[in-house]
Amino acid sequence: MIDWAVVLAYFAGTIWLGSRLGRGQRDLEDYFLAGRRTPWLAASLSIVGTETSTLTFVGVPAIAYTGNLGFLQVAAGYVVGRLLVAWWLVPAYFEGRIHTAYELLAHRFGDRVRRFSSGVFLVSRVLADGVRLFATALVLQALLPMPLPVAILLVTGVTLYYTMRGGLRAVIWNDAVQLVVYVGGAAIAAWILLQSLPGGWAGALPGLEAAGKLTVLDFGWSWERPYTFWAGILGGALLTMATHGTDQMFVQRLLACRSEADARKAVVMSGVLVFGQMALFLLIGSLLFAFYAEFPPATPFESADQVFARFIATELPAGLGGLVIAAVFAAAMSTLSSSMSSLASASTFDFGRSREESDESALRASRVLTAGWAVALAAVAVLARAWGSVLEAGLTITSITFGPVLGVFGLAVAGRSIRETGVLGAMGVGLAVAAGAHLLTPLAWTWLTPLGAAVTFGIGWILGGRDDRSAPAR
Repeated sequence: MIDWAVVLAYFAGTIWLGSRLGRGQRDLEDYFLAGRRTPWLAASLSIVGTETSTLTFVGVPAIAYTGNLGFLQVAAGYVVGRLLVAWWLVPAYFEGRIHTAYELLAHRFGDRVRRFSSGVFLVSRVLADGVRLFATALVLQALLPMPLPVAILLVTGVTLYYTMRGGLRAVIWNDAVQLVVYVGGAAIAAWILLQSLPGGWAGALPGLEAAGKLTVLDFGWSWERPYTFWAGILGGALLTMATHGTDQMFVQRLLACRSEADARKAVVMSGVLVFGQMALFLLIGSLLFAFYAEFPPATPFESADQVFARFIATELPAGLGGLVIAAVFAAAMSTLSSSMSSLASASTFDFGRSREESDESALRASRVLTAGWAVALAAVAVLARAWGSVLEAGLTITSITFGPVLGVFGLAVAGRSIRETGVLGAMGVGLAVAAGAHLLTPLAWTWLTPLGAAVTFGIGWILGGRDDRSAPAR
């Protein structure tokens, strides 16, 4: 009962904050871009909160539990990718007053390219974040006795309420609070793990070193292994360029900043924060390995994704367990709210708000779209049971779909003049090659984004010529 009280208090606080921040919304710019007045640090915290879902909470410790700390090589690639986004893509977004990432493509290549790219975003975001919602439900089933559909409905319902009421302003500030909650919850769990181990860290260290659990760098070369230095740096950098530079869920936060300089600071700082966060969750996975080597579970784990949830459910004292459960909710809701808002934003601006439509009518329609996308995310979550490892399922979906989109943005910023049909054909081939490589070859998921981006950019470069027009229309 204490755990439930903590969780319900967290829900109540989230709903109150969302309702309070939703006051005074007048138009779509308020609803979808927080009036373009967001402080850069809040935007940065929101970016990290958005990308760190329950997949991180259960999936990253599972990687270290079964392997080592090699995922930090991918996290280092994330930092490199954000530096490139700040230098290369952010300036293009602030040359004109755009509302979605894909408006830049409309000016460069035409509306069909804009809509196709936005459509790829819509499909991939629903699939990837539906998987994340399913991961949350799995954790909640282990922590609190509730059926899967009830867990999905609970998380979706609370998140939808404050997203519809408060718009992006509520999403960003709730993300910032939720980041503190779930990182704090993870840190508490790590501290309890250390206290539970005989001899603490010093006692666990020899066993972890002997098992190779503390290895970070792997300079070997293999197309089939995702966590090598080369796959991590190159694959992680291009994946984060594709997500944080072309995915509306992240670009929306950059467009909500007060200036180009603030947007650059927000995206670079998010890379530093997420690297530290990944290190924390990987350390938890290593400590879980040491703990269950010392105290084997009575019931074997069906998958590594269950390990951290089982520890929270069985080893944490009442009250603290509730706080960590609230942290799991926070991790899920930060991503889910951002997904709902960005999906509704792309639908509204890229697929046809009428110029004659009043602000009040457009705002009402956008809230309906937000609710519709919430239903779609919940439906995917119900269907995601048989998709394997929750972390790698989500990352693989994103890696396949956003590589070609990154390739098109590269052509746009490079100033290539290409017919609409040529760009669409290049994207189609890039998607087909990336998907085919995943389905028909053992190529690791970290190489799928570079492959799709390279194929799309290469075909587009061959088909196009130089065009010095500026990026987005003013």
